[in-house]
Parts: sequence; C-alpha cells; structure tokens
Amino acid sequence: MIYAIFVVAIMLAISFGISEILISQVKMLGDMGHSVVALYAADSGVEKVLIDRQTPNLDSHYYSCYSLSVPPCSLDNGSTYQVFVTEGGSTGDCPGGESCEEPPCFYYCIKSIGIYKDVKRAIEIKY
Repeated sequence: MIYAIFVVAIMLAISFGISEILISQVKMLGDMGHSVVALYAADSGVEKVLIDRQTPNLDSHYYSCYSLSVPPCSLDNGSTYQVFVTEGGSTGDCPGGESCEEPPCFYYCIKSIGIYKDVKRAIEIKY
C-alpha cells in the first residue's frame, strides 16, 4: 500500500511538471502571434507618416497620434500604434549616427511603437 502511494505521488509530480511546461509553451506561442500583430501595427504607423514623404509635418496637432500626450491610435484588429517624428538635421543623426556627404541632406527620424495585448514592438527608420 505504501509503495502504491509513492508511485501515485511520483506520477502526480511528473504529470504536474509536464502540464506546467505545456501551459507555458502554449502561452509563449500565443504571445508570438501577438508579437506579429504588434509589429504590423508599428509598421502601419510608419506607413502613415511616409504618405507625407517629402515634407512630414512635425506638428503634433496634424498627426494626432504622434505625441506622448495623445493616446495611441487604434486599428480595427484591436492593436494600437504611436508614432514620434523628429528632425534628424543635416548630419543624419537619429539622434546619433552617420554624416551626410552630398547635399541636399536632411533626415527625419520616425519611431513607431505597436501594441497588441500587452506586447510591444517598435520600428525606427531614418530617411
């Protein structure tokens, strides 16, 4: 009887351990899917700015989603994005970086953060 209790206890411990591993793996797989959605939300923010490619308007009133004081913009799938556009200057700094060899040289830095179900992904580009 005592051996049977030990065997059952060991089997329960093994099954609880395996179930914990499986549950954490399933959760991680779900977060990977959320990561992709968050990345595409960040990409949407960059694309919105690039529509105005030649001269992006740096006024936060024009881009209603491009400021810390404004809540992030929502997309139809439940994800959100927030974009920050800054002038890089004539040296191409985004804030720190390469020098510009040929005129006309003026860069803009775009940082977009996509959020979906507590997963954040960011994209930063310079053009």
